[in-house]
Amino acid sequence: MDLHNCDPDLVKNPAAIRRFVKALAKELKMHLVGPAEIKRFGHGKLRGYSMMQFIETSTITAHFDERGKRAFLDIFSCKKYRARKVALFCKKFFKAKEYALYIEERK
Repeated sequence: MDLHNCDPDLVKNPAAIRRFVKALAKELKMHLVGPAEIKRFGHGKLRGYSMMQFIETSTITAHFDERGKRAFLDIFSCKKYRARKVALFCKKFFKAKEYALYIEERK
């Protein structure tokens, strides 16, 4: 999912990103495997944090664009979950004004 016009204080805060991934795992009813890897990098206009978190059923990854106040999230899981409900949870957490959701069902 893509989140647009997020709260800039949240997308550039590693502690908030860590809180988010823990809350997201709870929302998904999935268990975290180890700590989230959160790193800030980039240059010029493209700078921000990226996050990767193993979960029992696969991974959660996210990339944050500080300047554009955007977040790009991928939840890859063999376990089914309600994607629209989870997207609204993410939108609310980052106080995004709008979002786009892309769903690909595994068969």
